[in-house]
Amino acid sequence: MPSPPHHDASYTEWRHKVHDGLEPLQNSLVQLFQETRHFRVYSSTLMPGLLQTEGYAAAVLRIVADFEELPVNDSTEAARARVERSRVIYDPERRFVLLVEESVLYNQLGDTEVMISQLEYLLAAEALPSVSLEIIPMATRERVQWPRETFHVYDERLVSVELVSAKVNITQPSEISLNLRAFEQLHSMAVDGPEARALILEAREQLR
Repeated sequence: MPSPPHHDASYTEWRHKVHDGLEPLQNSLVQLFQETRHFRVYSSTLMPGLLQTEGYAAAVLRIVADFEELPVNDSTEAARARVERSRVIYDPERRFVLLVEESVLYNQLGDTEVMISQLEYLLAAEALPSVSLEIIPMATRERVQWPRETFHVYDERLVSVELVSAKVNITQPSEISLNLRAFEQLHSMAVDGPEARALILEAREQLR
């Protein structure tokens, strides 16, 4: 009997990735971040981790800890580690294309103060020379792609997809190309610069 086809992807359930806590999970990605020069992130649900404030990250990670029923909630320490890891966005030698659905600006994680601070941080980060923050407006007509699951592309060698129960790491070139094609189609519907800032300011105003 022939062997089953080999797929260059790893499927790891979150319960296995977080069994030692959330802070070690954040630290496990430090080397990948240090090695990557071109980051592409699409998110239909949350602010990209690279742009999360400590307060917002803590709110997100508290939900993870509760959902996974972790015996020890180290979400505060994990949030601090996530923000520290994300300082790579200040490196002008790297490139970050961060693409989000407009609805992400309205998905409230944490209290109103946390959300306002997060939106204001987006405005500051958007001005960084290494960062391209792009938003797909909710009013987009005749979309060429529907909202997809959150995925990260590291250079052109790894795609990481986040599911409810697991994380999938893809290294097969043909699958990476397919994800890059989806990213470009999503990107084609997005606005940046003053138009993106206007959407962020409108979301902030709704919280006041």
